[in-house]
Amino acid sequence: MDRSKYCGCKGIRTCLQCEEKYGLKENQNLITNAIKSFPTYVYCIFCDKVFAGQNADEYLHHPNHRENGYQKVSGVYVFPEFITDDEEKQLIDDLDAMPWDISQSGRRKQNFGPNCNFKKRKLKPGAFKGFPSVTEFIQKRFNEVPLLKGYRTIEQCSLEYDPHRGASIDPHIDDCWIWGERIVTVNLLSDTVLILTKYKGDKSRYNLQLAPNIDTDPDDIAIRIPMPRKSLVILCGDARYNWEHCILREDIQKRRVCLAYREFTPDYLPGGKNAIESEMILKLAENFW
Repeated sequence: MDRSKYCGCKGIRTCLQCEEKYGLKENQNLITNAIKSFPTYVYCIFCDKVFAGQNADEYLHHPNHRENGYQKVSGVYVFPEFITDDEEKQLIDDLDAMPWDISQSGRRKQNFGPNCNFKKRKLKPGAFKGFPSVTEFIQKRFNEVPLLKGYRTIEQCSLEYDPHRGASIDPHIDDCWIWGERIVTVNLLSDTVLILTKYKGDKSRYNLQLAPNIDTDPDDIAIRIPMPRKSLVILCGDARYNWEHCILREDIQKRRVCLAYREFTPDYLPGGKNAIESEMILKLAENFW
């Protein structure tokens, strides 16, 4: 059932609005129950280890954790206080002065990037003309993060999660045909939790057959990763390609806005085999209006 004109949801995805109108609740319950059936660990952003339990605030006890930690996943990086209180306030005011579009699962979005057809692997500039100048300082600050050396943003998406709409995002891996290894998020307004769960499905999904081969066998567990307000979060390597990530409705307690950033795969960067297709987009991505 396509409810995109009513609330933004399509297929099995739902929000509180369409669940109430059409009696649709099964998908959210199935996802939440499936994740909760796994042994759960929480990630400490300071020692890069996980600890058995549910409370994502475990990192606040660092270094005095109640037990020994384990290395269950690599490629997760959380940088707290990436922006200041004043910068956050101004950024939210500026974003809210621009139009928001409804999206799936109770979210709203502002998308700045090219048109991508993931099934047909077609790329077009579309209406893309660069990024809002009010967000330029974020991309400039990426240069201060060694892990983001050479990062060239080609998509920036503002995503709003509102508990009154039951906002969430289903388990997924960002497409591997066009988006590169480093998945970058700046988390604003409230703390939340990103959950990683193993992915052992068909590699044609998410175009995973095109991804680098990261030879690991993820455990049947769920890992709760804290995303503190004003933090920068990066997924790469193992965490990027071998685990689905999601945010459950119950972990959105207050309005949350995030800025999600994507880069091209090497094939679409200068010197890559598809560089001619992306040349104009990379040039447009240098603009701030």
